[in-house]
Parts: sequence; structure tokens; C-alpha cells
Amino acid sequence: MAITGIPNGALSRLVGQSALLKAQLETLSAQSVDGRRGTYYGEIAGDAGRAISLRAEIARRDTHAVTIDRALGRTGAAQEALERLSTIAEQFLTEAGKITRADSTRITALAGSAREAIQEVAALLNEKHAGEFIFGGADIANPPIPDPAGIMGTPMAAAIASATASLAPGNSATVLAATLAAAQSTNAGETPFSDYAVDPGRGLTEPRTGTAVGDGEVVRTGLFASRNAAAGTAGSEAGGWSRDLLRGLMTLASLTADKTAAGGDFDAVMESVKAGLKSAMTGLGEEAGALGQSEARLEAARTRHADLKVTLSGQLADVEEVDLAATLVAMQDTQTRLQASWQALSMLSGLSLTQFLR
Repeated sequence: MAITGIPNGALSRLVGQSALLKAQLETLSAQSVDGRRGTYYGEIAGDAGRAISLRAEIARRDTHAVTIDRALGRTGAAQEALERLSTIAEQFLTEAGKITRADSTRITALAGSAREAIQEVAALLNEKHAGEFIFGGADIANPPIPDPAGIMGTPMAAAIASATASLAPGNSATVLAATLAAAQSTNAGETPFSDYAVDPGRGLTEPRTGTAVGDGEVVRTGLFASRNAAAGTAGSEAGGWSRDLLRGLMTLASLTADKTAAGGDFDAVMESVKAGLKSAMTGLGEEAGALGQSEARLEAARTRHADLKVTLSGQLADVEEVDLAATLVAMQDTQTRLQASWQALSMLSGLSLTQFLR
């Protein structure tokens, strides 16, 4: 029944308004704690689709950034290996330049140093980063030099040693042709390189591996142990910097002091060795330069993704997050209104009961 002096339904409307204000206060209180408009997509209504899309795009940018970071770690390790290989080539070019027929005392020591350097070259060509072989091309799980410790026992090394041992007056052209043929070989089992690396259908012709840095954008960073990746081969007799380097070192490793007796033919072999080492240095420099350009592109892409992520995160914040200052003001206002509603409800309830008892 209606109570005298109180409009019909006023009490129930006031109770409903208080409940609504209480619910609003609870929502604003939660938002003031975590800064979000809601916990579930349903709580942001028409903006849910946009929020989902923005989150997916941010995740894609994060994935690219992680991939690029890994690629830069790999290229950094590759640059260190290329630098050391170039240093070895330069060192032996210098030492070879000191060898003359008039002073053969350096030959024995140089041959020993060359054998040690060959072992280091093999180890560098088998360099790994994050468990992957840097110079393996697409075959990142297997070493491009299967037996680095036994490299001097490979047919290539044996053929070069045999040819060098045969050096005599008048046969330098034959010796150089034999060492070149051994260095150029792409037949499986005849080189220090893996069967994969010299396979015409795989490692010998495959494109450089790369890193996807965006839609349809790939930065090539792959390197090969048995052939050049980005470097040209115009000045290379053996067909690539690694083959030039190994041919030169294997020839030096096989030299003995008595070979100076070959006279001009000895000089011809030494000139060929120095030319090959120079070519190796040139090829290594070109590889390092090309890889440096790829690194610059990777870093630019990483920066681009980071900048776009900031922009996307700001857009997502506009959708999912609240203005904290405005939320605090709204919460205070709602709390004041709720308290006033409670006071009115208390007064009205008391009045209703008094009138009912009369």
C-alpha cells in the first residue's frame, strides 16, 4: 500500500538509484587500481574488435623484434669470424712476402705456422652461434667441415702437398695447375667441405638464408664455407675466398727449404700463393661489408618495429585504459552522490516507518 506523504514508487526508485551508483563506484574503483576499462573484452563493447586487432599487431612486431635480435647476434658472431679469417690471410701474405731464394731459413717455421693456421681456419668455418653453424648455409645443424682435426688428411690437402713436393725447375705451371684443381674441386669426398656444401642441388647453389623483417621483406645474412655468399669471384682463381685461403695455406704448409732450388719456378709458386691470399682478403672484406649492410637494414627494421609498437600501444591504451585523473574525479563524484543517496534513503525509510506506525 502507498504511504501518506510519499509518492508512489519513490522508495523503490531511490533504492535502484543507490544500487546503480554503488555498481558504478565499484567499476571506477577497479579502474583506478589497474587503469583498465575492464577485465574482459565484453566490458569494452564496440571497441573489442579493435583491441584484439591492435594486440595481434603488437605481438607481430614483438615477434619480428625477437627474430631480428637473434639474426644480429648471429651476424655479430659471423663478423668476428670473418675478421679473424682476414687477419690470418693478411698475416701469411706478409710472411710469404719475406720468403726469398736468398733467405730460405723462414720456410720451415712458416710451414709449421701454416699447418696451425689451417686448423684455425677449419675451426672458424665451423663457428656456431646459438647452436647453429654460421657458414653452413641452410644446413645449420651440421658442420660444413665434417673433420676439422683431419683436414690435412683430406684429398685436397694431399693433392696440394704432393704437387708442392714435386716442385722443380721448369714445372711450376704443372704444380700450380694441380694445386688449383684440388682447390676448385666440388666433388664430394675430394674437399674438406661437407657433402651438403658441395652438392649442386643443395649447398652449392642454394640462395643465402635470410631473416624476415616485415611483410615480404627479407634481409639476406647467410654465409657459406665452400663458396662466396655476397662477395664477387672476379679475382679468385679457386672460385672463392675460403678455397683461395686454404690453397695458399696448404701450399705454404707443404713447402720445404730445398724447394728454393727450383729458382724462378719457386718464385712463381710464391707469387701465386700471395695472389691467392690477397684474393682471399678481398673476398673476406666484401663479405664483411655486405654483411654490415645487412646488419644496418636489420637494425633499421628493429627500430621501425619498436617505434610502431609504441604507436600501437598508445592506440591500444586509448581503447582499453582509462584516464586515471578523470577516473579519480568521477569516482569521488560518484561516491559523494552515493552517500547522498544513502542519506536520503535512510531519511525516507525512517519517515515511512513513522508514518506507518501512526
